[in-house]
Amino acid sequence: MRIGYARTSTVEQIAGLEGQERDLRAAGVQKIFAERVSSAATRGQLEAALEFCREGDVLTVTKLDRLARSIDDLVAITQRLKAKGVTLHILGMNLDTSTSTGKLMLNLLGSIAQFERELMLERQREGIARAKAEGKYKGRVPTARRQAAEVTKLKTEGLKAEEIASKLGISRASVFRVLRASA
Repeated sequence: MRIGYARTSTVEQIAGLEGQERDLRAAGVQKIFAERVSSAATRGQLEAALEFCREGDVLTVTKLDRLARSIDDLVAITQRLKAKGVTLHILGMNLDTSTSTGKLMLNLLGSIAQFERELMLERQREGIARAKAEGKYKGRVPTARRQAAEVTKLKTEGLKAEEIASKLGISRASVFRVLRASA
């Protein structure tokens, strides 16, 4: 059986997820596990896909970066698949781990992808440091603090923290933080 896994990093990337699902179906995938979650977070659907796979199945993804966040992660996933007798197919690279060449290419490309990611993060850190030094980098504006007056007003009206959080679109912890700061 061909099993597919699709992932986007954020909820806003709906079109990207739909495109992956379309490509997986076109490749003959019969069951798709899809999620909108960062690769650094717990990927429940990836775990479900890996559990679902049986000997002789093929796990299919559109691109390598949709599957693994690092070479260590890639190795761990491919070892799990190998132990179950499952091969991996990456559509964007036309890479199939059922062959020796496919296995070699997967490891090479995984290493290169991790190298590129580390370079990108290094450049990002340098850019942020430069922007901070020039006084241009302010960071993310805290959402809850901007609504502190509204939080305290709603609390005085008798709303519970959960209700305030829901109404303002902030976390319950943020509500308590604002209330603690205003006390």
